[in-house]
Amino acid sequence: MDLAAATGRGETLLTDWPGIAGPLLRDDQVIQIGERENRDADYAWRDIEATDITQVDVFAARELGAAGVLAKSEPVLTGNGRHWLHFDVDALDQSVMPAVDSPGSPGIDPDELIAILAALVARPGCVGMDVTIFDPDLDQTGELAVWLVNFLRRVFDGF
Repeated sequence: MDLAAATGRGETLLTDWPGIAGPLLRDDQVIQIGERENRDADYAWRDIEATDITQVDVFAARELGAAGVLAKSEPVLTGNGRHWLHFDVDALDQSVMPAVDSPGSPGIDPDELIAILAALVARPGCVGMDVTIFDPDLDQTGELAVWLVNFLRRVFDGF
C-alpha cells in the first residue's frame, strides 16, 4: 500500500501532495525486493507487472544473492541520486521472524538481507529508512524484538 501511494496509485488523499506535481516517485525510480506471492496463480496485484518498477522477488533474491540483487538495483539507483528504503520485516522467512502481519516462506536469508540493506543505506543518496510490519503482540517474550534490533544494528554497523 505504501508503494502504491508513493507512486501515485490510490485515494487522492494519500497520493496528491501539495506543491508536488505528480507522484512522489516515478515507477522507474522504484525497486521492490522480496515479494513472495507474485508467483502464486491467485496473486491479486498483477498490475505491478505492467509498470517500470524494478522487481526482485524473494525467489530471485535467494538465487541472485546480495551481490546480484545490488547489481540489478544499480541502474535504478545510479539514475536517481537520492533514495529511501522501506523495509517490511516479513521479507524474512517466518521461521526466522514470525512476529509480522504476513508471515510466510520462503524469505530472504538474514545475512543476505543485511548485506543488501547495509549497501543501500551506505550509498550517499540514502535519505532515510523505515521499518514496518513487526507485530509485538506476536512476540510474547520480546526475543524477536531483540533479534530485530540486533539485525538492524548489523545493517548500520558501518556508521
